[in-house]
Amino acid sequence: MSDDATAPATEAFIAHRNLLFTVAYEMLGSAADAEDVLQETWLRWVGVDLAQVRDRRAYLVRITTRQALNRLRTVKRRKEAYVGPWLPEPLLTAPDVAEDVELAESLSMALLLVLETLSPTERAVFVLREVFDVGYDEIAAAVDKSPAAVRQIAHRARRHVDARRPRRMVSPNETRAALESFQRAIETGDPQTLLDVLAPEVVLMSDGGGIKHAALRPVTGAGKVARMFAGGIGKLQGTLTTEPTVVNGNPALLVHLDGGLDGVLAVRVEDARITGLYYVRNPEKLSRAEAETPLTLR
Repeated sequence: MSDDATAPATEAFIAHRNLLFTVAYEMLGSAADAEDVLQETWLRWVGVDLAQVRDRRAYLVRITTRQALNRLRTVKRRKEAYVGPWLPEPLLTAPDVAEDVELAESLSMALLLVLETLSPTERAVFVLREVFDVGYDEIAAAVDKSPAAVRQIAHRARRHVDARRPRRMVSPNETRAALESFQRAIETGDPQTLLDVLAPEVVLMSDGGGIKHAALRPVTGAGKVARMFAGGIGKLQGTLTTEPTVVNGNPALLVHLDGGLDGVLAVRVEDARITGLYYVRNPEKLSRAEAETPLTLR
């Protein structure tokens, strides 16, 4: 195919690339898999007769969704064999992403983990409808279902997610304040300050992927979580420092050991206390933690 023939396809793909990546990432929770999906989308897109395409953006989203669905079914087996808890790959994002409330909530570690409990089709329908506001007819074309079936799937997925997501939206300032208290407690080694900022039912999930040391099961309860942090820090051979950042559109911490990136810590906050701690240490998931990834809903 000549350069003249591919130029319009290239222009359209580049114009919507950030949107397509965001769609794929929301469905997969992995930047590496999302990039593979975009590559597969491009290979199919350049073979499309653009003269027959009424809405290029919608058509690209449809291709991306289908490729992400295929990838979802493949990685499900990989996740089942994963060592310890699996957490989404954290993405360093620009501060303005946090100002887009809908985008920031959809990208949060807490919600992405809830989406992991949906079937692949339910997740695709939920993401397209609730996050990107795609019409039922267009979703139906993307997932090979009737519009009526898509409406039922969307209702079921929404009910499932609503039962597991935080009761109310938390502002970035609330999350930042809780993180600052947590950061002070870690740096000073004050167990009471740590207990004060943790909700009694707090859950800690740490992802080492079998490469870095991490708890093989979620740790539940403020006392257990506080003891685990205190004990882990006490055993470290080196200097631990934390740095505030914005990950997945939400306030988070970069954790450094002797100046090198050890992991990314994200949180779920309710009523000014931390109810969820998500610590990603797997080095294979940290490549997007030090350079911003552009994301968009449009």
